[in-house]
Order: sequence, then structure tokens, then C-alpha cells
Amino acid sequence: MVKIIFKSVLSFMVLVGLLTSCKKMDLAPTDRFSELNFWESSENVNNALNNVYNRMYTSQLFFYNEALSDNAYTRLGISAGFPDAISSGSFTPTLARFQDEWSYYYTGIKAANVFLDNVDKNTTLDPALKNRMKAEVRFIRAFHYFKLTNWWGDVPLLTHDITPDESKAVTRTPKADVVKFITDELDAVAAILPTNTQYAAADRGRITKGAAKALKARVLLYQGNRMAEVAAICEDLMNNQSANGSYSLVTKYEDVFSPSNEYNSEVMLDIQYVPNLRTWGEYIDFAPLSAGARGNNMAPTQELVNSYVMLNGKKINEAGSGFDENNPYTGRDPRLAATIIYHGATWRNANGTNQTIYIKPGSDPDASAKNEYKASGQGTATGYYWKKYYDPTATAGFNSGLNLILIRYAEVLLMYAEAKNALGQMDASVWDKTIGALRRRAGFTDPAALAFPGGDLTEIIRNERRTEFAMEGLRIDDIRRWKIAEQVMNGWAHGARFGDPSVDNGYLRVQQRVFDPSRHYLWPLPASELAKNTNLSQNPNY
Repeated sequence: MVKIIFKSVLSFMVLVGLLTSCKKMDLAPTDRFSELNFWESSENVNNALNNVYNRMYTSQLFFYNEALSDNAYTRLGISAGFPDAISSGSFTPTLARFQDEWSYYYTGIKAANVFLDNVDKNTTLDPALKNRMKAEVRFIRAFHYFKLTNWWGDVPLLTHDITPDESKAVTRTPKADVVKFITDELDAVAAILPTNTQYAAADRGRITKGAAKALKARVLLYQGNRMAEVAAICEDLMNNQSANGSYSLVTKYEDVFSPSNEYNSEVMLDIQYVPNLRTWGEYIDFAPLSAGARGNNMAPTQELVNSYVMLNGKKINEAGSGFDENNPYTGRDPRLAATIIYHGATWRNANGTNQTIYIKPGSDPDASAKNEYKASGQGTATGYYWKKYYDPTATAGFNSGLNLILIRYAEVLLMYAEAKNALGQMDASVWDKTIGALRRRAGFTDPAALAFPGGDLTEIIRNERRTEFAMEGLRIDDIRRWKIAEQVMNGWAHGARFGDPSVDNGYLRVQQRVFDPSRHYLWPLPASELAKNTNLSQNPNY
């Protein structure tokens, strides 16, 4: 299987410096590339495109954004972008995370704008190929702007490369105008990009027509008031796969994230990695200690565990669910065991052997074994570890070349269900091809869990998104767009029932969360950006 290797390219970064800091020269040197002749080389154009791809997203953001939500807790935020400070409400506009993420997206936008402003200087590339390349870059630029608007609302909209002096005078563009730019761009590139079935094997992993349409559906879904458009896009993706690309649910949930099943039928957009060349290594702080991890820095919360329904479809606190607090992991949604390692769960090692993970203090029959729960300050703080995205083929230190999926077909189905429900059009047919299909794929067989329940399905759909996409970075955006963050992010985040029975019925208290709805639905603009540019304004109440 051939992968595209997206890498930083020194020659391209030298060019960026030339374009932003040097005066234009009249003569191009003949022994090296300069601003005047860089783009004449098709290899340089490809390298510049790879550089734009490389800046699309990171594994740290992908994973650790879970700890910004009620799904996860991290105890050493300084090494993970300070999600602990944000989720506890104990931050100021000077927090490094805000500057780092603002700079990350605008650096990506600059790379995209440099490419788009200059690529037509190349006269040797096939025009159709060059047009496709520009569409890929426009998609990534739109992706960056979508992330910026989610965190900050109004942001400067830069559609061409600007000088350092110009950057000190830009103003914030209203979010609605930025969103229109994003959706217009995605419409434009969707008309240009190939489908996933039209790319050659060597080009697998490139941005597709289906990805552009799916991202537009997500952008509109997040606006909250454009559900008819969301439903129409999802119907198009579901029903016109000859035109949009071929997508379907993978038969087994856990196989979606398996290294042996990359580029599977569910993947619409992913971050590309290559074993031994471009890897991510966060799992060394997610896996159990006894499985070779160095410690635990992000763990699932009890609140996430509680969200997995029983096999009969009932919530654990619902009458008739059959939930047993003394045997809490039996009879649950199979996605729980596919996502989270809990006390007594089985871990499959890279060599094919299995081991039981003993997390509850004093439970390991080997008295000399490390206690997985807060062992010397290194074990899980919540009593849980992650299982989803564990790569048994990773090299030493859990360095993995497994792709990380940003958009998958399951999300199209759940966006469709959410939109149809919001429009008052949810019925048995929509249920069956969305939530019903996802539950069947997950392993539910009880008719009570699979049958259309009728009524307002808002809470069921929201919970289905939570359990389907846990550890995929969507939860924080969901609780913000639904305006429920002040409900779920105020009070204690909990861990397993290993604590004092007189306090929260024994469920561990791991972090006090604070979410102020008058401020926290938008991040503060970085203090350093405001200092450099007085034309920028701060978000309310900061």
C-alpha cells in the first residue's frame, strides 16, 4: 500500500522567507532556486503542496482535544497544549495554547496563500493537475478557517499572502462572512476534486470531492440553523456515490482504526502517517503501564464510560436497563470495550499474547506488579486507559504510522440523523439507515436497541455521536455548538469507583471543571496578537 508522504520542505520554507522579507531581484541565479524561478520546477510545486498538507492538523490536537471536553482528563497539560487549564477555567489570554494554535492555523493559511499566489508561474505542469492541486490547497485553507471560527468566532480573513507590515493592520472579519467564504470554497473545490475511486493508488490520502462535501456539511451543522442544507448534502453523499465517491460502514467497529485496514471504505479524510518516516507517539502516555507505557497523561472519564448504553438500548440509570453497579462493564454497548480499557479488560499485545489489565488497587494477583491506578504518580488518574487507535505494529515507544481519521462516513450518517431530527423529519426509515445501522455495526442485536423509538431523539442522537466518536476530537465542538458546555463542564470530572464511598458514591474526583458561558464559548485572542495589532479586538469578558 502506497502512502503520500507529507513532509516539511526546506526549499519551500526558504522561498516563504524570500517572499516575505527580501526585495525582488531582477535576475534569477542559475545555480540555485530563487523567488524568480522556484515555481518553474514541478518538483518544487509538489514539495510546496506537501508542505501545505503537512500543516493541516497534528496528532496532539487530534487526541488531546478530548481533554477539553467531558470525555477525558489530562494531568500534565504543559506537555499537551494546556487542556487542563482550559477545562478547569483557570486560564488568561496569555496562555501559550491560544498563541500556539492561532499561529499554527495562520501559518498554514500563509503556506496555502503563498502556494495559490505563485503556482501559476509554473508552465510545465498539466493544467488539470495544477487545478486539482489548487483545489486541495483551498480545501486545507478552508479547514484552517473553520477551526479558527470554532475557537474565536470573528477572525481575520486573508485570501492572499500579506506582508509583515500589512499583518499589523488587519481586522477581524465577522464569523458569518468567514463561514460563507469556507462554504463557497468547498463548493468550488468539490466541483474540481476527484472522487476517492478516481485517484490512483499512489495518490490515496489526497483530498477528495467526498471530503469537501462532508466538511461543508459539518461546517453548516455547526452553525445550528442550516439543517435543511446539511440534510441535502448528506443525502447526496449517501445516495449518489457514483458521483461523489464510494463510502460505506466498515463491518466491525474496531476495524475502522486497525493498521491492517487503512484507507477503508469509511475514511473520507485522514492525517497521513508513514511507519518509520512520519509517525505519532502519543500512545506511550495512553496505554496501560503493564503494556509498556511510560505513564498516563490522558485518561477517559467516568462520565464518558457512563454514556455507553446497555445492550437493550437503555441508559444505565434508566428503569429496566439491567445495569449492575457492582459489575458495571457487562451488557454494555460494545463500543465501550473497543474504545476504553477498564478494570479486568483484556489487552492484546503486539506479539499476539493477551493480558488482563488490573486497575483496581490491590486486585492484581501478582503482588509485585505495578498498580495501574496512580502507580508512583504514573498510572491512570481515572481508573481507565484508551484502547481505540492502539497500533500493535508500532515501533518502540509506541511510534505509529497509522493514519488518524478526521472525517469518516459514520459522521455523514449521524449528521443526517441530527439534521432530519431538527427538521422534524426523523422517522423509522431515517433511523434505520443511520443510528440503526451504526448500532448493528457496533454489535447490538436486541430489537429494543435497534427499533425506532419515536419521539424527540435529540438526546439519543447526541449520545450516539459521543460514543461513536470518542477519542476522535469531536466532543468539544459538539458540547459548544449545542450550548451544553456549562452543564457538562461545571463540577467534578470523575474516575472509576475506587474512592471513598462517602464521597460521590466512591467515584474518584479527578478535576474540578469550570465553564463560564459568558466567556468560554469563545477563546480569548492571544494577548501577544493584540499587542502587535491594535486593530484587533478582544472577545467578550476577557
